[in-house]
Amino acid sequence: MALIVQKYGGTSVGSTARIQAVADKIIRDKTQGHSMVVVVSAMSGETNRLIDLAKAITDSPSDREYDVLVSTGEQVTISLLCMALETKGHAARSYTGGQVRILTDDAHSKARIEKIEDEKIHADLAAGRVVVVAGFQGITEQGHITTLGRGGSDTTAVALAAALKADECQIYTDVDGVYTTDPRVVSNARRLDSLSFEEMLEMASLGSKVLQIRSVEFASKYNVPLRVLSSFTEGGGTLIVSEDKVMEKALISGIAFSRDEAQLTLQGVPDRPGLAYHILDLIAKANIEVDMIVQNTSVAGDTTDFTFTVHRNDYKKAFTIVEQAAHTLGIAKVSGDNKIVKVSIVGIGMRSHAGIASKMFKTLSDEGINIRMISTSEIKVSVVLSEKYLELAVRALHDAFDLA
Repeated sequence: MALIVQKYGGTSVGSTARIQAVADKIIRDKTQGHSMVVVVSAMSGETNRLIDLAKAITDSPSDREYDVLVSTGEQVTISLLCMALETKGHAARSYTGGQVRILTDDAHSKARIEKIEDEKIHADLAAGRVVVVAGFQGITEQGHITTLGRGGSDTTAVALAAALKADECQIYTDVDGVYTTDPRVVSNARRLDSLSFEEMLEMASLGSKVLQIRSVEFASKYNVPLRVLSSFTEGGGTLIVSEDKVMEKALISGIAFSRDEAQLTLQGVPDRPGLAYHILDLIAKANIEVDMIVQNTSVAGDTTDFTFTVHRNDYKKAFTIVEQAAHTLGIAKVSGDNKIVKVSIVGIGMRSHAGIASKMFKTLSDEGINIRMISTSEIKVSVVLSEKYLELAVRALHDAFDLA
């Protein structure tokens, strides 16, 4: 008998009819002999509704009260799902994050799970109950409600699976697995049967929004098998496991992309030690994350150009910070572009094959696409391009690496 943790996202429980369908799915799995722990998100649109309520009161609610408010959406779902299971003749018990003691740090709205007290869950499972837990939330040692950030229900599910030593953590969503790229961009994108944690981490960090990156980090750390499945269609989904369990180590597994990029270029930067630190320290103190960095070789031996990328939402703020510091730091000119994208190829097969990057660059060159920046790791190559070339680049690379 397997212990399975399942997670259902907002669209999967978006109405009472959908909640009844989820209950039927859980019952089918339970009647096959499995012990079931289920994590649910708030019903689709509910968290946004709660945020709008807060905005109607104040533009700057306290972090504590904000978390108290937005955590209530999941409480509605867990109770409705347990009611559905009970009316169908199956014992169930719901828990909020605080009730099941998902202990977190006190970083409201982006809390990290530190410990899970699993005694109540084990007792309920032993009694034959389905355990339904509110995702996205926890509680501090002092009893304050916290939330884990957008997509935090994935993290809740994986953390529970790790704590309970579950056989598998199944993430049910509105897609039926992880694809070679976004099917909305490439119509013949193919669903992957399996993927390594490392590949999924890269794809999640590079723009693939199927899974929250923290949940994949958690699964990798505790070696929890993850399976991405659809709530709406039957199928085997995509299994995400350690690299040694991936049957087919494809050269390239997928193409990820991000539209949320912006670029800042500092020209005429004095070529002296520590200046790059001063620039990036100003950005870091504003809580802005820097992604890719390129520093050109010195011009005439005394100045250089320095380019870096940030999230598009942080572009104006970052530009203002650098522009204000330019005179003090002796920077000649600051320019920027918030119409760029990042396209990446990912695959553990890169480790044992040469020429992957050159093939990528040739493919883009053949399409007349200019590369602005390049970043590499052991299993990925990322390039920054003008926004207008995104879909052309993804389709060309998908064909070039035979991913269909």
